[in-house]
Amino acid sequence: MNKYLIFLLCILGLISCSQQPDPDYQLAESYQGKSITLYVAKNIITLDDTKPNVTAVAVHQDRIVGIGLPAELRARFSEARVKQDITFKDKVIVPGFISQHIHPSLAAMTMGMEIISIEDWVLPDRVVPAADSRESYLARLLEAERGMASPDDYLATWGYHHYFHGTLNRQDLDAISQSRPILVWHRSAHEFILNTAALNALEINQDLLDTFTEEQRSHLSLEDGHFREQGLFAIMPTLMKAIVTPSRLLSGLRFVEHYLHTNGITLISEPGGLDSTAVLLAQLAILGDSDTPFRSYFIPDGKSLMLDHSGQSLIEATEDAASWGFGRAQFLPKQVKLFSDGAIFSQAMQMLDPYLDGHSGAWITEPARFREAFQSYWEAGYQIHVHQNGDRGLEMLLDVLEENMKRHPRSDHRTVIVHFGFANREQVKRISRLGALVSANPYYPVALADRYGEIGLGPERANEMVRLGDVEKEGISFSLHSDMPMAPAKPLFLMWSAVNRLTGSGRVAGPQQRISAESALRAVTLEAAYSLRLEGLVGSIEPGKLANFTILTENPLRISPESIKDIAVWGTVQEGRVFLVQK
Repeated sequence: MNKYLIFLLCILGLISCSQQPDPDYQLAESYQGKSITLYVAKNIITLDDTKPNVTAVAVHQDRIVGIGLPAELRARFSEARVKQDITFKDKVIVPGFISQHIHPSLAAMTMGMEIISIEDWVLPDRVVPAADSRESYLARLLEAERGMASPDDYLATWGYHHYFHGTLNRQDLDAISQSRPILVWHRSAHEFILNTAALNALEINQDLLDTFTEEQRSHLSLEDGHFREQGLFAIMPTLMKAIVTPSRLLSGLRFVEHYLHTNGITLISEPGGLDSTAVLLAQLAILGDSDTPFRSYFIPDGKSLMLDHSGQSLIEATEDAASWGFGRAQFLPKQVKLFSDGAIFSQAMQMLDPYLDGHSGAWITEPARFREAFQSYWEAGYQIHVHQNGDRGLEMLLDVLEENMKRHPRSDHRTVIVHFGFANREQVKRISRLGALVSANPYYPVALADRYGEIGLGPERANEMVRLGDVEKEGISFSLHSDMPMAPAKPLFLMWSAVNRLTGSGRVAGPQQRISAESALRAVTLEAAYSLRLEGLVGSIEPGKLANFTILTENPLRISPESIKDIAVWGTVQEGRVFLVQK
């Protein structure tokens, strides 16, 4: 990353270059003559065990300086210039929602494509209805192609899923058009299918494939135009030429910014995003702007750095990759993301028991290489976030973690198991013993349990995916994430998913794996902050922390569990600034 270019953008005012909030901020002994805003609400859920429910919070600049009753706080700050703000008197204040794991650039790209997916997508500007069969999918794809004005434009679409829409290959797409380049991005975002025109236009041919490793070539088929997992990651730089233009990416990121704020998010984290200077600069330009209503943190992609660290050590390359951020969009220090097995939406996760239809899962990182990289980061004191979906992938991860704990014990490593698709009870107990954390996607059983119970896994395994009930019982710290576009980046919807586990057919998938509403709220606030080592700054409403609040119309802990997703977000307070949701 060119630091001088970033510095120039700062000087020109195109991005915000303000410093990070001070994590060692100390409350002043006296606020005499200083301005304090006293926000009064119907109810304030603090997640501070000493004062769990109050009706007022005092804010000085970007910090919380007191919580309690209005009269109590006015008396405490009698020497200050106190302004009582009753904007939220009929509202509920909760700690600012944290989107613990999201991919802004992927969301910007997919939400800007022709969406033909297995579920409805409710977006701020439109509702995109589901295509739930092969016939409806192909009809929508043909309609999209015929509706394009220019015959030379690429048709890029996202949302296809083979277990809902049937097998799709190069020949099927050639039947839609032999002249227009068509690129189909799988619902998992870990697979692409291209027609012949797209392969030719992008010069994806056998000569290019011969430059790939044997592992990468094993995950692709030029004949079918199908590229998955390691095969997809190998051609992704080539694909980016077709699916990303500067104007499309910037407008997509502005859309994502609005979408996240609409859903009450005050802080986001992207672990292991696209390893592209252009994409990083675009994210910095939009999400680093001083008007952005949330702060963004990024975590380097160890998978990409393992493949190419340009003569540096892996740790040196990672430190360089994490040095580019400024202002409201920065990398978190000493954190990295690694990958275990394949995507759950592709049924490419590695499973201990075979798939019922005979197919096999995939490793994103072969176990030997994973073990080597994990040890390097462990010895360097990194917090390691690991993408995992299958129980075999989890077993490999836990084996490696245990080996490193025995060789070089660390008391506060906070290794994060990301997605947590499949696990068994013994593995959950092992997670607890090893001191790891869980960052779960609770949308998996909602979206997939019905179909996966019929194909590939069978009902027992499908119903038990994302075992958060067991995690809660073991006392393991866990957070919830969307991994958008893998799930809508709506914290209230994620809470609803984890609390209810209602599938598309209206049944409960694995009722014993449901969690309490309070645990779900903590999982999108305080526990999410803890998983990023930011709990000293955000996650609860406590004196000394940043004044990050989400303003709701109803209390998610007092409403019926089935209604949590329907609570309206009024707006947010982010580091002391009020942002109303613009309808």
